[in-house]
Amino acid sequence: MGGKLMIKISDEKWAKLPQIDDRLTEKYGPVGSPSRKEFQAKAEAWYYAELLRDERKRQKLTQQELGERIGKKREYISSLERGKTDMQLSTFMLIANALGLRFSLVVG
Repeated sequence: MGGKLMIKISDEKWAKLPQIDDRLTEKYGPVGSPSRKEFQAKAEAWYYAELLRDERKRQKLTQQELGERIGKKREYISSLERGKTDMQLSTFMLIANALGLRFSLVVG
């Protein structure tokens, strides 16, 4: 059997599980509200910082080395990666270019 245990959840139980949108609304307000927009912006900033951090690590660069490539201090890179500093688009592009990443903007 390989030691795997499969549990079947009934449709009834599945329907009773809390949905993520319900939890987000409960904590940050309805979609479109100022608090929900603020949360969404912070979540997206964290996500993009994670992408850059993962690529930096994949390339085996230290925060110091990346900082030197873009003219910033290691502490600034650390703060961005931990979500403690809001990243401007220009900074994101500067770091992405230093890591050899390319992005496309799709409108529509």
